[in-house]
Amino acid sequence: MARPIWTGTLSFGLLNVPVSLMSGERKVDLHFRMLDSRDRKPIRFERVNADTGEEVPWKDIVKAYEYDKGSYVVLEEDDIRSAAPESHETVEVETFVDAGQIDPRYYEKPYLLVPGKKAEKGYVLLRETLRSTGKVGIARVVVRTREYLCAVMPNDDALVLMILRYPQELVEPDDYKLPSGKLADYRITSKETAMAEQLIESMAGDWDPSQYHDEFRERLQQVLNKRIKSKGGTTQVEDEPAPREDATTNVVDFMALLQKSLDANKRTPAKKAAARKAPAKKAAAKKAPAKKTAKKAAKKTPARRKAG
Repeated sequence: MARPIWTGTLSFGLLNVPVSLMSGERKVDLHFRMLDSRDRKPIRFERVNADTGEEVPWKDIVKAYEYDKGSYVVLEEDDIRSAAPESHETVEVETFVDAGQIDPRYYEKPYLLVPGKKAEKGYVLLRETLRSTGKVGIARVVVRTREYLCAVMPNDDALVLMILRYPQELVEPDDYKLPSGKLADYRITSKETAMAEQLIESMAGDWDPSQYHDEFRERLQQVLNKRIKSKGGTTQVEDEPAPREDATTNVVDFMALLQKSLDANKRTPAKKAAARKAPAKKAAAKKAPAKKTAKKAAKKTPARRKAG
């Protein structure tokens, strides 16, 4: 059975629903090892210094950012930790938007939110309210060490958490030369349009994902199975330990919390966003001298090259 990535809470207003964040995808790619064709022994990739060719131990490897060709600034572990988000086990919904407003290109990766013990009421309340209103919750979530923007939406009996891409991660269609204008500009007649519509209608059907398979992977797996059988090879799969369940069980007055949330929610999302940015600006102002220190350190320290 799969283990949760983390166990925490899903919050909207003053309501907190204990949940577990579970992976919503299954990797089925075939993984290969690189072997020496002469003796079929595994190839080991080493971390070597690009100048000396000597192997570099893990303890001597540091992370650096190449800000210019051949010029690097080294990041310490404390620098990385200082940039990490504080909240790790919470999905805090900041606003609700119409599901149709989100461009499909923003959706990146699915996760499942599973309610904790005796947390079904709050879970079902949010799920069905989202379904009836056609809204999705926009929130932030930390997966392992990075904070992501995400959307919480209903899907059958589940609440799905979908990681969203940020706008700067998308390529604008305007970056490419795409055909625009009217149909007549491309000499497309009404008869051609009608025939195209008729063709599409004749090929129309219901979406049934079970009818689609990764045929290349299946054929390759058959080849591998034949090779394994001819060599008398076997495989073993170890069961993963069962996940630890959260024992949080609180009896909550949902009506009171909902009323308090409505009474407290007087600020607009734009004002809330401004409030979130204010502490960040102060923090940036405090850290300004650190940039000078980093520049001095960069001048004193010879530029490091990437390990090969």
